[in-house]
Amino acid sequence: MASKTSFALRLLLTVNFFCLISAGQSLKMVQLPPPQVTGGRPLMEVLNDRKSTREFGPGLLSPQILSNLLWAAFGINRPDGRRTAPSAMNRQEVDIYVTTPEGVYIYDAKANALNPVLAGDFRAATGTQSFVKDAAVNLVYVSDLSRTSDAKSSDTQMSTAADVGFIAQNVYLYCASEGLATVVRGSIDRPALAKALKLQPNQKIILAQSVGYPKK
Repeated sequence: MASKTSFALRLLLTVNFFCLISAGQSLKMVQLPPPQVTGGRPLMEVLNDRKSTREFGPGLLSPQILSNLLWAAFGINRPDGRRTAPSAMNRQEVDIYVTTPEGVYIYDAKANALNPVLAGDFRAATGTQSFVKDAAVNLVYVSDLSRTSDAKSSDTQMSTAADVGFIAQNVYLYCASEGLATVVRGSIDRPALAKALKLQPNQKIILAQSVGYPKK
């Protein structure tokens, strides 16, 4: 069953890639509204409600919610450019690829914008589980090891995995505060997705995370 699922995902990626080459050129940068950095529920209540959800209802995230979500995940929260999640030696080596029904983008924290990567709906390709296609967005956490001092060391690999964990937990807490559903995932056909996203050898997919409205 796993091999059949992997083959189907590879086929989907191949078809999307060749059918959407011209469409990809028309995907535009999305300027997000300024994140709302005040309000929200008390931290202890949010921790009490934090959970993983694998069922998603219909509905897309508004630009404001998406802006808030990404800022909570790994936005800039200080004048010196440091972020809402820590990273080893402040390398900030993790990029967030945002997959929506319209296309795939990279979150640009400095500009508070989504920079285009691919046009088309690649949500289903971000994981091997069937529910991922139903989430409003799927976040793919990609570590760019060229920003680290020693990409091959076990310490570097461990620290970048920890950095992704911090970001994912920020997403969990935001979703718990806002009543959104989310789950972090490791079941990904990484070679196929990396090829579709045109990642370089130094870019490694660590985890993905689905976010959307809960199924009623």
